[in-house]
Amino acid sequence: MTGSVVIAGLGPGNDALVTPEVTAALAGATDIVGYIPYVRRVPARPGLTLHETDNREEIARARHALDMATQGRRVVVVSSGDPGVFAMASAVFEAVEAGPETWRALDIRVLPGVTAMLAAAARAGAPLGHDFCAINLSDNLKPWEVIERRLRLAVEADFAIALYNPRSKARPEGFGAALAHLRDCCEPGRVLIFARAVSTPEEALRVTTLAEATPEMADMRTVVLVGSSATRVILRDGAPFVYTPRAVLP
Repeated sequence: MTGSVVIAGLGPGNDALVTPEVTAALAGATDIVGYIPYVRRVPARPGLTLHETDNREEIARARHALDMATQGRRVVVVSSGDPGVFAMASAVFEAVEAGPETWRALDIRVLPGVTAMLAAAARAGAPLGHDFCAINLSDNLKPWEVIERRLRLAVEADFAIALYNPRSKARPEGFGAALAHLRDCCEPGRVLIFARAVSTPEEALRVTTLAEATPEMADMRTVVLVGSSATRVILRDGAPFVYTPRAVLP
């Protein structure tokens, strides 16, 4: 019996945003592996084993999934959003590269999902309508100096920027440092969007400026979108529209 590993994105939170391809993979799985809150998004059923693991256990989680697949299991490794954006796809391939040859022969597939920055951008309008980049503000796997350098270069290139993992209880000071760094590089009126728990009942969206932004506006369920110098706000009754024009004017 040949096993398999599917690395699947569950989207930002609402089941309606899970792709049919991912839904089919979950229906055919014998085992679901992932971080506790993501595994709990998958309904239990006969014949399915749920393997919950804590945060920061990505490589151990990946190895467990690969081991089960060599035993003939149909394993789905779940991530929120898209598995290739600061999630489990890289961890699985890191494990494959360092692991036994048998893992390289496995059927391993990555199924995309709607990542947080795209869900947040859609709610706001089109703030990522031109060139943009994504930066993870967690310094668990890279030094803060690298984060600062990437922020500075992204602003210098005039990208719109999606900031993932801005602020946690373990790193309450990091996002404040990022805001201070942005204020050294950007004009005070630069548009910021704080999008929390998009597509869930707890969703909250706030459009503000760099001058008015505070660290407390973000937590680990928030993605922060930083506009480019060209990003515009269309005021209206209700929430404004935010967009970045498609053309770069001289």
